[in-house]
Amino acid sequence: MATPRSNPRRTIAANKRALHRFQVLDELEAGIVLQGTEVKSLRAGQLSLQEAYVRIRGGELWLIGAHIPEYAFGNRHNHKPTRDRKLLVHRRELARWEKEVRVKGVTLIPLEVYFQGSLVKVRVGLVRGKRLHDKRQAERERDDKREIERAMKRKGR
Repeated sequence: MATPRSNPRRTIAANKRALHRFQVLDELEAGIVLQGTEVKSLRAGQLSLQEAYVRIRGGELWLIGAHIPEYAFGNRHNHKPTRDRKLLVHRRELARWEKEVRVKGVTLIPLEVYFQGSLVKVRVGLVRGKRLHDKRQAERERDDKREIERAMKRKGR
């Protein structure tokens, strides 16, 4: 009997700032339509999600503003670094999220881009902006957790 091959998940880029600035309400895994040189750049770990966001246009999900630099060893058929890229999701999921996005203050942003085996996947988050007091509370909880861990280490000595 053959052993099942594991599909290791290798993160290319994570949008850490988004987790600080937004409250994640829901997440969705999507495939992404790429050109050959884009995949090669991603394998080299080159991707920026700093200014990226996701929009629903014409019944399709699009990743806008993600920067994948041109492949260094490419030729004149290299890709454009900031072109809009189509995301692949099921129609039912897209319809559900389209209703959610119509609510004021809710938007879609990419949280992480990773390899799932040989496929490139994008984890998209349905998010709402945090207010200042929410950010302070999250920071306070993180500091408290850190203090508890330090106290436990000291006690264990």
